Amino acid sequence: MAGSALWPLAAHGQKSVIPRVGIVWIASRSEVAPFQEAFRQGLRELGYVEGETIAIEARFAEGKVELAPGIAEELVRLKVDVIVAPSATVLRLLKQATTTIPIVMANVSDPVGFGFVASLQRPGGTITGFSNLMVEQVGKNVELCKEAIPGLSRLAVLVNPAVLDATLVLKEVQAAAPALGFTVHPVEARQPNDLEGAVAQAREQANGLLVSTIEGMFFVNRVQIIEAAARHRLPAVFAAPPFGLASAGALLAYGANTPDMLRRAASYVDRIVKGAKPADLPVQQPTKFELGVNLKTAKALGLSIPPSILVRADEVIE
Repeated sequence: MAGSALWPLAAHGQKSVIPRVGIVWIASRSEVAPFQEAFRQGLRELGYVEGETIAIEARFAEGKVELAPGIAEELVRLKVDVIVAPSATVLRLLKQATTTIPIVMANVSDPVGFGFVASLQRPGGTITGFSNLMVEQVGKNVELCKEAIPGLSRLAVLVNPAVLDATLVLKEVQAAAPALGFTVHPVEARQPNDLEGAVAQAREQANGLLVSTIEGMFFVNRVQIIEAAARHRLPAVFAAPPFGLASAGALLAYGANTPDMLRRAASYVDRIVKGAKPADLPVQQPTKFELGVNLKTAKALGLSIPPSILVRADEVIE
């Protein structure tokens, strides 16, 4: 029976080959599960069956950024057909690891400014995908800070200098601050152990906190950041979509819908494995932005969220 079951492949000398897609996550499998599932859903919507018509080689750094270079190199050695980069940090590592494997980015802030692509319309090279419009997103977050925190005069911005987005976000906040009437106070955290001290420093210097990105270390330790802000009675606003943030106690969270970008990234994976060149696929921008509000946190801080914010909220925690 075993011999007859194998006969058709043996008789024709064929080998079953399906496209292999790599994807690198800085955070753990459980923490990025909604985003990973969105990508898989996108593939299913295109007719793929995982394990039968496509294989996903997902790798997780478990929140340890120092492990990511090795993971990127592993996928390159596996010679996967295309790799998905769900952050600028991952994309930078992949760009260093390979110049031949196509890369589909998702949720990257400034692909042109960071030198990942030549232009949005004509990326050139082996990289294309989806930008998260971080510049516009940060401007909106700054406005929300001013709107939600009465008397905001000093805004602390939590940044990780090791992350590409940090400089971009800080620059945009500093550009918006004069017109809105507050000063900007950067506070740095490179490792989880730095977070408590950074939030304490922010409390000393400011009466509001903007967390510049949830990429990598900040995403993994988002609850720690939120809890530290609560202890120091510091309103914390995240420049990121509300998934797992508003529910964890962030006062506000606003950003491009990350699962939607991962779902849409599947369409570019599909086109590339069917022969399209990344250089010919324009970089796309998000179509969905979401706002989350936590009214429990607002009450604990003695704040009243204006109706103008609540009416726009996609997620309200009461």
